[in-house]
Amino acid sequence: MTDLIEPASGTTSPQPADRPKPEVRSVTLLNIPEFATVDPFNGMTAARPGTVCNLVGGEWHVADRVRDDIVDPMNGARFLNVPDTDEFAAFVAGLRSCPKPGLHNPFRRPQRYLMLGSVCARAAAMMHDKTVSDFFIELTQRVMPKSRAQCAGEYEVTRTFLENFAGDRVRFLGRGFSNPGDHPGQESRGYRWPFGPVVVIAPFNFPLEIPALQVMGALFMGNRPLVKVDSKVSVVFEQFVRLLIHAGLPAGDLDLVHCRGSNMGKLIDQARDTIRLVQFTGSSGVAEHIADAMHGKVRLEDAGFDWKVIGPDFDAAWLDYVAWQCDQDAYNAAGQKCSAQSILFVHENWTRGLIPAMRDLAARRCLDDLTLGPVLSWTDQRMRAHIDALLAIDGSELLFGGNHLSSHSIPACYGTLDATAIRVPLDALLGDSFDLVTTELFGPFQVVVEYGDADIERVLAILERISHHLTAAIVSSDIAFQNRVLSATVNGTTYCGMRARTTGAPQNHWFGPSGDPRAAGIGTPEAIVNTWSGHREIIMDQGPLPPGWSTPASA
Repeated sequence: MTDLIEPASGTTSPQPADRPKPEVRSVTLLNIPEFATVDPFNGMTAARPGTVCNLVGGEWHVADRVRDDIVDPMNGARFLNVPDTDEFAAFVAGLRSCPKPGLHNPFRRPQRYLMLGSVCARAAAMMHDKTVSDFFIELTQRVMPKSRAQCAGEYEVTRTFLENFAGDRVRFLGRGFSNPGDHPGQESRGYRWPFGPVVVIAPFNFPLEIPALQVMGALFMGNRPLVKVDSKVSVVFEQFVRLLIHAGLPAGDLDLVHCRGSNMGKLIDQARDTIRLVQFTGSSGVAEHIADAMHGKVRLEDAGFDWKVIGPDFDAAWLDYVAWQCDQDAYNAAGQKCSAQSILFVHENWTRGLIPAMRDLAARRCLDDLTLGPVLSWTDQRMRAHIDALLAIDGSELLFGGNHLSSHSIPACYGTLDATAIRVPLDALLGDSFDLVTTELFGPFQVVVEYGDADIERVLAILERISHHLTAAIVSSDIAFQNRVLSATVNGTTYCGMRARTTGAPQNHWFGPSGDPRAAGIGTPEAIVNTWSGHREIIMDQGPLPPGWSTPASA
C-alpha cells in the first residue's frame, strides 16, 4: 500500500530523535500556524480540499485512496481527502514494536516523564497564540458545526489540561508507595505500570478534547497508542498531533490511522494478541462489540442516557438560571454530547414556570450562529420516527420544537432538528415503553417527566433501571433530598445543587461513567492513572541471612 510505504510528497526523512520535519506545504497559507497543513479559513473546499494523512512509524503518509463520503456538514461539498485505509500491516507492526513494559516505566527510561512534561509546557504555550487558537476553533467548527463558544471551550479545556501536566506533573502520575516488610531487608513497593501497546478510539462530537486528553494520558503512563478518530472530524486531531511534534513529541510515540469503523474492527482482530487495552469513547453498541472482541481488555466511556432531577424546593429567584442550564444541557452542540440532558424529571412545583422559560430559550437557537446545527449520527427520517413513536404513547405531549430545519444546504446524510422536548407520563417509564423512552436520540432533544411528592420512589426506581451511568444532575438546595437521590444512584459524574448541570467535561474534575468495572475516566490525575496503568507490586527481600539459619524440616 503506497500510503504506508512511500513518504508523502514534499516530506523529508526523519530528523534525529524520531522527529520528522513538518510536511512542506504546496501553497503559502496566511494566518495558519507553522505546523498546520490544512486551511480551514480559505481552503477545505471542493476546489481546494484539505489533505488528511496517516502517521505510522514516525512518518506522515498521503493516501492513494480516499473516502468519497466525507462531506462538508454545512453544504455537502467534498472538502477533505481522508484516507480510506484498509491495509494495516504497518500499524500492527507499530503496536508490536512496543513491549508490554511500555515506552517507559518507573524503572525504564524515566527521563521520558520529564520529556512529556516539557512537551506539555511548550504545546500549551503555543496554544496561547491567537493564530493557533483561531485555527483550531475554525477547524473544529468546519467539521463539527457548533457555536464558536462551544468550540472555544473545547480548545481551552485542552490547553489547560496541557498546562496542568507541564513540568513535573507527568512524573507525579507514576507515584508509588511502600510498606515495611516482616524482617530486615524486606519491603513491598507498589508501582503504576503501563500496558504497552494500546488503542484509542474517539468520536466525532469533541474532535480535539477527547482524543487529545486520552492520548496524552496514555503517553504519560508509558503506553504507545494507536489512535483512530471518527473520520468525519479526524483532521482536527491530526493537526493537534502535528502541534505536539512541533513542541517536541517524538513522532514515533504514536500512530494515527484514518479508516472506516468496520476496517478498524479488522485491525483490532489482526492485532488482538498484541493490543493490551482498547480505550473507546462512543456508542454503547460499538463499545460492547469491542469488549467482546478484546475479551474485556477495554476502558469504556460509552453512551449515557443522562438524567436531571429537579427537586421540590421551588425558588423563583432560581427559575431563570435553572431554565437556562436545562437549555444548555439539552441543546448545546445540537445535543451531541455524551453528557447531554436526555431526560428531565421536574417536580410539579416547578413545571408551570420552568417549561415556558425553557420554550423561550429554545426558540432563540438557530442555524445562523450554530446554536443549532447538523446532527451527524441521526438522519431526519430516523429522528422523525422516534418522535412519532414517543408521541404515540398515551398521555405524551410535544412541549416545543419537533420540526426539521429549513432554508439550509446541510446534506441529506445528516439530520436537522430544532430544539425539541416531549413530555411523557411517569407511568410510561414504569411499563412497556421504558426502552423507547430511554433511547438516546443524539441530537437537540429531551424527554420531560413531571412528578410529585408521592412519586420520588418511583423516580428512583426508573433511575435504577437506566443502563448507562455517565452524568446526572440533582437540582435542589434541600440536603435531605440531595442525599436521598445520591444514595440511590451511581452516575460517575454527578452534579448536585441549584447550579447542577449534566454537561461539562473540564480538566479539573473526573469525567466518566460509574457502575461498570470497565469505565474510563478523562482529564484528572486519578482518571489517567486508573485508565492507563495497572498496579504492580514488587517485594524487595534482600537479607541479611538470619543468624544460625539452617534448612528447616519439610512443612
